[in-house]
Amino acid sequence: MGLKKFNPITPGTRFKVANTFSEVTKGTPEKSLLVKKKKSGGRNNSGKMTMRYIGGGHKQRYRLIDFKRDKHDIPAKVMSIEYDPNRSAHIALLQYADGEKRYILAPEGLEAGSTVMSGEKAPIEAGNALFLKDIPLGSMIHHIELRPGQGASLVRSAGVSAQLTAKDGKYAIIKLPSGETRMILSTCMAVIGTVSNGDHRLERSGKAGRSRWLGRRPRNRGVSMNPVDHPMGGGEGRASGGHPRSRNGIPAKGYKTRYPKKASSKLIIERRKK
Repeated sequence: MGLKKFNPITPGTRFKVANTFSEVTKGTPEKSLLVKKKKSGGRNNSGKMTMRYIGGGHKQRYRLIDFKRDKHDIPAKVMSIEYDPNRSAHIALLQYADGEKRYILAPEGLEAGSTVMSGEKAPIEAGNALFLKDIPLGSMIHHIELRPGQGASLVRSAGVSAQLTAKDGKYAIIKLPSGETRMILSTCMAVIGTVSNGDHRLERSGKAGRSRWLGRRPRNRGVSMNPVDHPMGGGEGRASGGHPRSRNGIPAKGYKTRYPKKASSKLIIERRKK
């Protein structure tokens, strides 16, 4: 894991900070785990633009990631650590003892040649998936399920981890990266360790063209639009604005959009930090 700065020989390299990809050991992905990825350009099935600021970008293929880790008690060898254009973290290619290959999110410190496992018999080591009831208190975890067997939906971004702080009956109490503390069923699975590529947050693209390569078109401010286009538009000169809000009129600062009677609210012990 590392970053590199560039000599300012062009305007685009003056502030550029890029990843060295020193962890990545293989350039070409596993062909059997690739599927086509079609870009919509923000248009729906009738060709109408329903999402703005989307379009272009480099052609990508989706890597099928094993978010369930349901191949229990079978050891798997890490064949390679690879780059994935669809996420901020790196991915690891596993080959199980029975010959099957799968991709997982690579945790920090996992190297090619290591062995990982999932299930109740798995040791407490980075990359191993266990049920929350079998993980020691205080452990740093990621790749967490919200419902048993559903597949991981929490703590999947580069460099993040949650902490298992307590166990209360059939629930485990988790402190998430956002600062939120919540209860999750102890029969859900999680992976030991921190997600790889922690330096991702320090990268700087250096130029607008990098955003275009990622399929992001220029986004103009609401105050620069006309009243028909945005609640903050209009006015003579720069005398426009008003209360910060979205194009749909939803206030941007401090307005709570969470449904107050949501069933999972009773599982949240402490809300995230503002």
